[in-house]
Amino acid sequence: MRNPLSERIVGVPFSGIRKFFDIAAEMDDVISLGVGEPDFDTPWHIRDEGIYSLEKGKTAYTSNAGLKELKAEIGKYLERRFQVSYDYDTEMMITVGGSEAIDIAMRAMLDPGDEVLVPQPSYVSYMPCAVLANGKPVAINLKEENEFRLTAQELEDAITPKTKLLVLPFPNNPTGAVMEREDLEAIAEVVEKYDLFVLSDEIYAELTYLEGKSHVTIASLPGMRERTVLINGFSKAYAMTGWRLGYACAPKVILEQMLKIHQYAIMCAPTTSQYAAVEAVRNGDADVAGMREEYNGRRRYLMHRFGEMGLKCFEPFGAFYAFPCIQEFGMTSEEFATRMLQEEKVVVVPGTAFGDCGEGFLRISYAYSLDSLKEALDRLESFIQKLRC
Repeated sequence: MRNPLSERIVGVPFSGIRKFFDIAAEMDDVISLGVGEPDFDTPWHIRDEGIYSLEKGKTAYTSNAGLKELKAEIGKYLERRFQVSYDYDTEMMITVGGSEAIDIAMRAMLDPGDEVLVPQPSYVSYMPCAVLANGKPVAINLKEENEFRLTAQELEDAITPKTKLLVLPFPNNPTGAVMEREDLEAIAEVVEKYDLFVLSDEIYAELTYLEGKSHVTIASLPGMRERTVLINGFSKAYAMTGWRLGYACAPKVILEQMLKIHQYAIMCAPTTSQYAAVEAVRNGDADVAGMREEYNGRRRYLMHRFGEMGLKCFEPFGAFYAFPCIQEFGMTSEEFATRMLQEEKVVVVPGTAFGDCGEGFLRISYAYSLDSLKEALDRLESFIQKLRC
C-alpha cells in the first residue's frame, strides 16, 4: 500500500505545549499557569450583540472578506489607537482568528525556497506555517540581555539573498517582550535596505504596560505600510478566544491573494462572531482598559514574588506572560516543567516549546486570578527551595 501521508506534513512536529495539558488532565488539584487565554468572560454587551444577531436571524454567510460594518469599525479603531489607516474595501479582511491570517499571508507571499525570518522564542505556529507554505523558516535567536527584543544587527546578520519575509511577533508570546518606536525604526531601515516584507502579529497590541507609552505598529512608520501585513484579532484584548475572529490588513496586491485562499478554504468567518465584534471594537475600549489594568496588577505581583524567591526574570512589558530563567537548577526546561507538574501539580510550559533558544526558561502565564497565582507561586517557591537544598 502506498504511503497516504505527505512527508512535509509528517515532518511538522506537534505543538510542544499540549503534552503538559494532556498529563495534567489526568491529575487532581492541578493549577495551570500554561494557557495563553484570558480568564475573563467576554463582556456582556458584546455577548448580547451576538445573541441579538441570532435572534434576528442573521445566520447567513457574510461576504468572503467579512462584514463591511465590522471592517469599517476596525479601520476607525486602528486609526484611533495606532495611527495607521486602511481602505476597508480593498486592504482588510476578517479571518478565523489571527492564526488563519498568519497561514494565508504566508501562503499568498511565499514561493518554494523563500526564507522566512522568525525571531525566537515566539508563538509556535510561525515556523510550521512557513513550512506549510513551502517556505524555509530561519530562526533568529533573541537574547535575554536584550530583553528578547529583535535588534537591527541580529536581523541583518540573518538575511540572505533568499530572504523575503520577516515575522515580527511583538508584544511577544512567550517572553512578554515589546518593541518600542526606536527599536522598530531601526528594523524598518534594514527591511527597506534589503527589500523585505513584514508579517506583524499584533494580537497583544492592547496589552502593553510601559508607563506613558502605547503599542507602536511598524506599519505606521514611513515606508512600511506597503511592506507590512498587519495581523490582529479579538481573542486576547476582548477575551473572545472561542469566537475565533481575527483580521488582516495589507496592501491590496497582497490582500487579494490572501482573500483568494480564504474563499476556497474557509468561505467566511463566523457570522455571529462578526456581529459581536462590531460591538467590541465600537464600544469595548473601557473593557480592554479594565482587563489591561488587572493583568498589569498580576504582572507586578508575579515579578515581586520572583524577586522574593530569587528567581531571575527580566521584566516583561507586554502580553500576559513572564519568561523566568531556571538555568541555575541544572535541568532542561522540559525536565523542570515535568517535575514541577509531578511534584507540585503546577503546569508551566518549557521554553523550548517556543524554539531551541528557549532552553533554560519557562513560560508562565498570568492570565489567571490572583488567588490562583498565589497558590501556584507558593508551590513554585517550595519546589525551587527543595532544589536549592
